[in-house]
Amino acid sequence: MRLNKHIADTGFCSRREADRLIAEKRVTLNGQPTGMGSQVEEGDDVRIDGNPLLARRAASATRKHVYIALNKPIGITCTTETGVDGNIVDFVDHRERIFPVGRLDKDSEGLILLTSNGDIVNEILRSENRHEKEYLVGVNKPVTPQFLAGMSRGVRVHHEMTKPCRATRLAKFGFRIVLTQGLNRQIRLMADAFGYRVTQLRRIRIVNIKIGVLKVGQWRNLTDMELRGLLPDRTDW
Repeated sequence: MRLNKHIADTGFCSRREADRLIAEKRVTLNGQPTGMGSQVEEGDDVRIDGNPLLARRAASATRKHVYIALNKPIGITCTTETGVDGNIVDFVDHRERIFPVGRLDKDSEGLILLTSNGDIVNEILRSENRHEKEYLVGVNKPVTPQFLAGMSRGVRVHHEMTKPCRATRLAKFGFRIVLTQGLNRQIRLMADAFGYRVTQLRRIRIVNIKIGVLKVGQWRNLTDMELRGLLPDRTDW
């Protein structure tokens, strides 16, 4: 297998990012510097910046479809349109045809789910207003109790009031917010209604699925427990 594909298949990064790491001489194969086009055999020792490249936990053999969690970088667009530069499908570069479940703004980063199961995409989106999604947000002005109370009560966005949510202060210019809605650019528009500008937005949880130690640009397979928690009424994966 080509080295860049081997790196991408572990979920460490995309194939394009792997090419960059190889070009920067940050990848070694069996202790030796390597280059573009190198082939990896079973049992070979591949390291990035001196750290062993670990194989991704395999998906359950009983699954018919792919279910993955990606830590999306800023600049990647959540679309299946391959003509769009920086689209999420090309970024992940999975061997299966996958779709993002919902969206995460191009200017935002963090957790997003992707799957090859079109039925489950619709199922999750239909029930999106019951699913908690947690974000860490940076803003350009000090976070005040009045701002948090206003965000929690709800704000008029896209000609409708947002649902009540939980917002708590993290730092002078940062707060945590838990939503049960998925309106387009919702947090940015909510903050803007109070004169705040979002400078950083990172999603860290979708229902029971947490971003954990997943680095920006990396993805992993969902566990059986995560799938059961996400859609408890479904038994066929």
